[in-house]
Amino acid sequence: MSLALVTGATVGIGRAFAERLARDGHDLVLVARTEATLDRVASEIRAAFGVCVRTLPADLATVSGCRAVEDLVRGGTTVDVLVNNAGIVLRGPFPSNGLDEEEAMLDLNVRAVLRLTHAVLPGMVARRSGSIVNVSSFTAAGPGALSTTYPAGKAWLLSFSEALGRSRQLRDAGVRMTVVLPGFTRTELFDRSRFDASRLPGWLWLEPETVASAALRDLARGKAVSVPTLRYKAAVWGLRHLPRLLLQPFSWDLWAPGLPEGGSAPLHEAAPACAAARS
Repeated sequence: MSLALVTGATVGIGRAFAERLARDGHDLVLVARTEATLDRVASEIRAAFGVCVRTLPADLATVSGCRAVEDLVRGGTTVDVLVNNAGIVLRGPFPSNGLDEEEAMLDLNVRAVLRLTHAVLPGMVARRSGSIVNVSSFTAAGPGALSTTYPAGKAWLLSFSEALGRSRQLRDAGVRMTVVLPGFTRTELFDRSRFDASRLPGWLWLEPETVASAALRDLARGKAVSVPTLRYKAAVWGLRHLPRLLLQPFSWDLWAPGLPEGGSAPLHEAAPACAAARS
């Protein structure tokens, strides 16, 4: 039976990936920061789908957290599917955020993906099989979200995934890599953070299951980029292909009146502060 490793796996998009992969018969390794939550989710997935579920508490915004996953892989655990989902987003604009917060977001959203991908790829290439899904954001496609550095990190993830996923080295080895660009998704972020989601129209929202299903379907089809739903496909196409000058008047400044300065909330695993949110 194949094994899937999912980061940020306890809530939202990460949990949706874990449940979908378990339903498809994969054993799981679930990675997140909070051990108690990991154990609860693992028990629920075992009971629902009858697969083997292991947990690995690790703060992937730290070098030691990444090394815990790398040691697992290099210690002989064969990972057939890697889902790099863990991530955070800061609520404040860049000039108002602390440097430590900005670096923590960069470490989790970028460095952790780089390190975990680097850990699993040699084995996948040697076995001539394997799959990687990287969860980015539709904001990676262009200058649609201002004031925040979050899209810049997600743009790196998009570029990184396309560069590797389309490479001859991976294609010849039968290794698939897909980057998914979800839009606004119903996760605990909007319930627990102070972000005023009531301003967003209902048609913008996606369910985590929609994102996970679309990504895994596109992965199976060999697509390098997955964008769930036609409305976000249109948005991503526009952000990637329309002239920047044409897009500028429609860019959304995330620093709007009423939003608090500083602080952070995770994109796929919500918690009150950045330090507590790392998955």
